Amino acid sequence: MSTFHLSRRAVLAGTAATAAVAALPVLQGHAQAAVPAAGAAYRWRNAVQGGTGFITGVLFHPTARGLAYARTDIGGAYRWDDRTGRWSPLTDHLGWDDWNLLGVEAMAVDPAHPNRVYLALGTYAQSWAGNGAVLRSEDRGATWKRTDLTVKLGANEDGRGCGERLLVDPRDSDTLWLGTRHDGLLKSTDRGATWQAASFPATPSATGQGITFLVAAGRTVYAGWGDSDGTAGKPNLYRTSDGTTWEAVPGQPTGAAAKVPIRAAYDRHTCELYVTYANAPGPNGQSDGSVHKLRTSSGKWTEVTPVKPGGTTSDGGTDAFGYGGVAVDARRPGTLVVSTNNRWAEIDTVFRSTNGGRTWTSLKDTAVFDVSETPYLKWGGDKPKFGWWIQALALDPYDSEHVVYGTGATLYGTRDLRNWAPQIRGLEEASIRQLVSPPTGEAHLISGSGDIGVMYHERLTASPSRGMASNPVFGTSTGLSLAAAKPSYVVRAGWGDNGNGAWSNDGGKTWAPFQAQPSMAKSAPGPIATNADGSVLLWSFGTSNPGFRSADNGATWSEVASFPKGAAPVADPVDPKRFYAFDTTTGTLFASTDGGETFTARATGLSSGDTEFQLVAAPGRSGDLWLSLKWNGLYRSTDGGAAFTKVASCWASYTLGFGKAAEGASYPAVYMVGSTESITAVYRSDDEAKSWVRVNDDQHQWGWIGAAITGDPRVYGRVYIATNGRGVQYGEPA
Repeated sequence: MSTFHLSRRAVLAGTAATAAVAALPVLQGHAQAAVPAAGAAYRWRNAVQGGTGFITGVLFHPTARGLAYARTDIGGAYRWDDRTGRWSPLTDHLGWDDWNLLGVEAMAVDPAHPNRVYLALGTYAQSWAGNGAVLRSEDRGATWKRTDLTVKLGANEDGRGCGERLLVDPRDSDTLWLGTRHDGLLKSTDRGATWQAASFPATPSATGQGITFLVAAGRTVYAGWGDSDGTAGKPNLYRTSDGTTWEAVPGQPTGAAAKVPIRAAYDRHTCELYVTYANAPGPNGQSDGSVHKLRTSSGKWTEVTPVKPGGTTSDGGTDAFGYGGVAVDARRPGTLVVSTNNRWAEIDTVFRSTNGGRTWTSLKDTAVFDVSETPYLKWGGDKPKFGWWIQALALDPYDSEHVVYGTGATLYGTRDLRNWAPQIRGLEEASIRQLVSPPTGEAHLISGSGDIGVMYHERLTASPSRGMASNPVFGTSTGLSLAAAKPSYVVRAGWGDNGNGAWSNDGGKTWAPFQAQPSMAKSAPGPIATNADGSVLLWSFGTSNPGFRSADNGATWSEVASFPKGAAPVADPVDPKRFYAFDTTTGTLFASTDGGETFTARATGLSSGDTEFQLVAAPGRSGDLWLSLKWNGLYRSTDGGAAFTKVASCWASYTLGFGKAAEGASYPAVYMVGSTESITAVYRSDDEAKSWVRVNDDQHQWGWIGAAITGDPRVYGRVYIATNGRGVQYGEPA
């Protein structure tokens, strides 16, 4: 399968959802309206991985025991239920057109009204992204009302671990504040229904951080400001006591170690505000930082930094890092936790103090980890690490020893300050790139993702017991292919720690790296395909490099000059001599009949310039090709790509796959994420795309889902969907 889709930055997270859907529409032909379809209801769940993405914020409700919320950079928001020990996704209803709202910039709760929760949504603040929005709920996120903003937010940009930038005013539950990156301070006086610009003394820049957090200290609101350079006369901490007039906080710390205020927490018992700082917003790029506290009753500042960055590491390097999360104990005065961030050499930690920051204990030093539920956290080794990118940090207001912290891959929690385990059930935030459902073997699914490589799912209800595919370990997976006539043989490509390609002879359980690889594989690993019997590999390396071929399981490679640059190879599922590739720059289908040694042009004049497309070969049939085009719909060839015919039943097709045929049908079920009329949804066809049944519903849309889709060749009706932030979703007829 050939896939090109939206890129996703380095670290991500999440999954988890289940529910039955209501009766769904069937659509037939381009111009036919939706009509009810009986028996089309689906139940949707996550294929469990257990996190895998960046948790950017965790917020315990201060007055409702066992209630908490979590936010992610690209995978939406979640609510914690202490009784079940699970997170429930709150934003899966956001659809294709609202993909930019799956990133959660900030969240807020109302201490006086436990059922109220607010989310500020917007993944990117770039010109090509849509504006942000605020969701408000009176029932803990079961239902939402939405207000679209006129400004952009940046939940997946630098500074995404700062916060919270959204706050219910401590004097008035109807008043909310929202700090933006480039548009100053916004204020709502009707519980988030409408928003207006509020006066603020600092001027935002086009590229800065703007307001990094808003926090209540009694009846006063404090705001962190990320666009100062940290020098005297350029403050980065402001406050208002009347909700109208803001002033710079006197005596605040200056210098590189206090350049960007990251987070703040207020101890109501001691009237002290704790602020973490770094020399950059993070999560990357921090090399200095500090922790300070302000006694709000007297205005006295005190530095309480646990360990100052800049020391010497065990290997003689520099211990460079910033500070990230901070949380105070609501039950014990002067007790708090803070986290380091971007501390790669000595590994990040959480420090705890019981005396207002005079002395600290590193919880990492005595930590015992149990990652048996999510073995991938061993990262291909024999034990887990404390984590990285720790900016989300929270302390349960009803349990002084219940601490949680987010990382670039999970959420760890402890109930005794010593024993830690992922507190991640139900929260899945992976960006999935490839899906393979083998026709035989133990696993019904193999997935490839951004950041967490490839996983072999022997069960869909538990995190893969083998963790990430190792030997080598990949960060981002770029290619995954199974030999159709020899499904025990699988190959993968990606950004690896010891090579960029690997093969498996046991269906993906264990792997071995290719003995050799083309020189460009290290800097530009791309899609890879194996032919039907596993005797030939084709590997692509971007638009400026030729394709390469191996006929000895990756021991040697030879250039294929006639392979179209930038295309993704697709193997014929029956004939091992045949490969195909679509060149979107010219709108030409290329084919090989000599095992990938040479390619020649076949169909020409097809849609060109479509950056999101897939070429898919129907299983069990030679030369039966489907070309899925975002802007021009769906095309089919039954003669190996010599000619294509447009499929009339849809006008846009984003991704296509196949599964087990319906009872009595001779052709595999076809699954598509696409558009018929104005609806972009997930569809199944049992009659070779003559008609479609919608199989998802309005509560299960998951934003952008154009990377990959496949049915299960052994279970009719089961379909797997790759999401860009909500992991692998799989549906089955209810």
